[in-house]
Amino acid sequence: MFAWQFMKAIGLQRANGWTTFVSMQNYYNLLYREEEREMLRLCQAEGLGVTPWSPLARGRLARPWSKEPATSRAQSDSFAQKLYSQTVDLDKPVIDRVNELAKKRGLAPARIALAWLLQQPVVTSPIVGATKPHHLEDAVAALSEKLSPEEMVQLEELYQPHTAPVGFA
Repeated sequence: MFAWQFMKAIGLQRANGWTTFVSMQNYYNLLYREEEREMLRLCQAEGLGVTPWSPLARGRLARPWSKEPATSRAQSDSFAQKLYSQTVDLDKPVIDRVNELAKKRGLAPARIALAWLLQQPVVTSPIVGATKPHHLEDAVAALSEKLSPEEMVQLEELYQPHTAPVGFA
């Protein structure tokens, strides 16, 4: 959804005295940051919570880069193919950087990626799709991780703009 569409819906709610939105559930992570252009600013200005889905980019930010899907889920995840099949060249450097920082700090890459997301001022709470106990452990541990301003820049500097995935607009 574009920010103008969301604002239009909010305007209709206000004009009709309807209950207004309290949060936005959007696609936002280190591999897809297009929400920073307008939507996150709109949510902040309107006092709306932001609960990003796929904070680990369907597992891509939780492990080192691999040309082949690393898990059986990844092999059968047709939605992930829509999201990431066209962005390999853009995403690999970011994934590599997450893994470099994770190795340097002695942490799981998932903790680094989630710590970055949790340090975004407008993010209320990510939606973590845990399928194993250690996924939850990493998610909870990420709450205690504080990345330095330099580390935040290191994670962000390689990002290149993405087009909206098929079916997003």
